Amino acid sequence: MNRLQQTMALFAATFALGAAGAAAAAGTLAVEQGWIRAAPPGVPMLAGYADLRNGGDAPLRISAVESAAFGSVSLHETTVVDGVSRMRELPGLAIDAGATVRLAPGGKHLMLMEPRQPVDARAPVRLSFVLEDGRRIDAEFVVTGQAPAAGDGHDHAGHDHHAH
Repeated sequence: MNRLQQTMALFAATFALGAAGAAAAAGTLAVEQGWIRAAPPGVPMLAGYADLRNGGDAPLRISAVESAAFGSVSLHETTVVDGVSRMRELPGLAIDAGATVRLAPGGKHLMLMEPRQPVDARAPVRLSFVLEDGRRIDAEFVVTGQAPAAGDGHDHAGHDHHAH
């Protein structure tokens, strides 16, 4: 191997180690206790909730949420201003390293608009969380009338809900 080839090999190895270190430092999203509030057929808008946990050692940002089951999905937040409840769309959602953000009734939540077919408790609904760095984290949400109790089998932390 000549001097130029050795230099190129060293550069490639250094670059690969740097990229591996950056990937290891990335945030890792786990979607836990995902559920969608059941509604009568024909309702044009549903709400989704979950605990979003960043198990990584760097912050992450959710830039979009998608689902083939809906015409559109967006992040929203409900706040009370002067005694009046107001809802606004969020452009994204940042989650610090080691932190959990709860999507819950009366706070941050998912707006699931224009269901493409009836949504009911017989089949989970798949959502895909798109991170700012382009990774996609898929999660299944159950359809129910109330939040699933902790430990009832709807904790999806052990499923493939991490970087793809």
